[in-house]
Amino acid sequence: MQNQEHEEPRQDWVAPTERDISFQGLPREHESLLKETLYPDDAFKGTTYWADLPAGERTKWVNDQHSSEARRELRDVWQMFKADPLDPINRYLHNYAVTGVGFFTEGYVLFSVGNVLPLLEVVWPQCWRKHSVCDKTMVQAISYMEILGIICGQILVGITGDWIGRRWGLIQDALIMLTGTILLTSMWGVTLSGWTVMYGISLFWFSVGVGGEYPMTSSTAMEGIHGQASSRNDRLHRGRSVALAFLMQGWGQLGNQLVLILVMLIFNHSLNPGYGKTAAQATFRISFGIAGLCLLYFLYLRVYKLKGVDQSLKASRKKGEVTGYDVTSLKLTMNHYWHRLLATSLCWFCNDFPFYGNQIFRNVFLQIVTSSSSQVGTLWLYNLINIGCELAGYYLAALFMDHKFYGRKRMQAVGFIMSFILFIIAAGLYPVLDVKGPGGKAFEFIYFFSSFWIQFGPNSTTFLVAGEVYPAPIRATAHGFSAAVGKLGALCATIIYNYIGGRTKFWVVSWFGLIGFIVTILFIPDTTGLDLREQERYWYFVREGRSQDYHGIAIHPRHLSWYERVVLKRHHQYNPELDRLARINELRELYEKVEGVKGAETDDEKTLPGTNQGDLDDNVSRYFDMERRSGKKNNV
Repeated sequence: MQNQEHEEPRQDWVAPTERDISFQGLPREHESLLKETLYPDDAFKGTTYWADLPAGERTKWVNDQHSSEARRELRDVWQMFKADPLDPINRYLHNYAVTGVGFFTEGYVLFSVGNVLPLLEVVWPQCWRKHSVCDKTMVQAISYMEILGIICGQILVGITGDWIGRRWGLIQDALIMLTGTILLTSMWGVTLSGWTVMYGISLFWFSVGVGGEYPMTSSTAMEGIHGQASSRNDRLHRGRSVALAFLMQGWGQLGNQLVLILVMLIFNHSLNPGYGKTAAQATFRISFGIAGLCLLYFLYLRVYKLKGVDQSLKASRKKGEVTGYDVTSLKLTMNHYWHRLLATSLCWFCNDFPFYGNQIFRNVFLQIVTSSSSQVGTLWLYNLINIGCELAGYYLAALFMDHKFYGRKRMQAVGFIMSFILFIIAAGLYPVLDVKGPGGKAFEFIYFFSSFWIQFGPNSTTFLVAGEVYPAPIRATAHGFSAAVGKLGALCATIIYNYIGGRTKFWVVSWFGLIGFIVTILFIPDTTGLDLREQERYWYFVREGRSQDYHGIAIHPRHLSWYERVVLKRHHQYNPELDRLARINELRELYEKVEGVKGAETDDEKTLPGTNQGDLDDNVSRYFDMERRSGKKNNV
């Protein structure tokens, strides 16, 4: 695709000649080595980027590529299974579950708070329902403390992750959550009122660690799953890697609900009403205690097994010659990507309204499927069905996240609009749905279906996109800020729902789905299939104040938002021919720098920034070695 309206190049920049940008005249082996690096077959057909292909050809290429990759992965899984039936499961757990175990604990503990609440209201109604011995504001504040703790963690640990490093941020989160579960398990009070105060404090501290998991898990899954140099996996499976780590949140919810049911059966011998205080105490304390044991093992994994997760951050710092926190990149992001920061934050805010809005179904739902609000066991069993719908949405999101024709942006937009439709139906037909019989059955469908679309949509994509569209030096900070604004949406929903009626809640929450859809369409870029290292390359030009000299695929119209294309017109600089020459020159400079360090005699010269042999692709090294030996250094 050729572009018009290029800005004037710098005066020291020389336009390439036809000979410069052609492979003609190169020995076949030279040509093959350079093409493998410049035009990987998972992103290019020949020398044409997949998004530049004609519509029909592009459709065929994308479908063939995804089918071929799926067959390859299935063959690999089958080979692993034949060698060891448990090997595919072990590989899955190692690559995804270990990275997402923090979200497993988050889903386990935080959703336990909501699951245990109906039990507390039945066993201690004077505190949790009638508020005769406990302050109503304090009881309601427990939910607020949870969300405020998450917000604090998202911002503080996000900055820590970009400042000190990803690994330290991950270890810090595990320590905070471990001490938080110890507090939740052992909390006590002389009075019920005092006990609720300790409950809120313990939950706040635990939630700080949970908040830190958002920027840390996203950055780690994005940068560290397949290794820094694995661009193919980054392009083809980055979204899936992040989504499979994030969906451990759903498994945490499932694990907690099963534990609550099992412990209640052990101590109460039944899920039917008639719950004793001892059974209630044992149920929530044992459930939190199990989470503490999981977190202890979780801390061990992060301290001793999670190595190399800071490679991308270190590489970016070396290239920019930055030590400590990259304040320059933060300021540039606020200027260059302010619209992306606004969009990722606002979309997350809009997501948390319907996500928590789904929870407002619970009271209405309980009244329909049970004859009494004291039937906690029945509610828990129906919640298992809801979690199953959520897990189905999580896994479908992971499956379609990297498909170039669906991808993150479309998935988020469709999820938002489906949430809007379902909630607006619930609001409009509320009198019909809020009764037992056919209306109640229709309400059950809306309840479960909305859970599915929230997961197969914005709840999964906002977590990925909020880190993916920013450069590595401030990725955790930007992700943490976006997530914190999102949790403000949850906080607003929690507060507002205490003061408005049932039907009004549905009218209020539905419009956030429509707002999220509009913001996604206008301001969210589609980074499906875009190599993160190419995005870092673009950022290097921006950081040097010469973004006009960048002509690569990071500014391809396919990977820019509507605002960036129509208003900022950043795609006008895209030019694949000029970019090819620039990349060859950059690779040659890196090769010469590495070779210079190899021959250096002093320790100081050996530690020059940005001269790691690992920065060079093997094909590039071999190509320039042959070029140097053949005396064709200036004939690319």
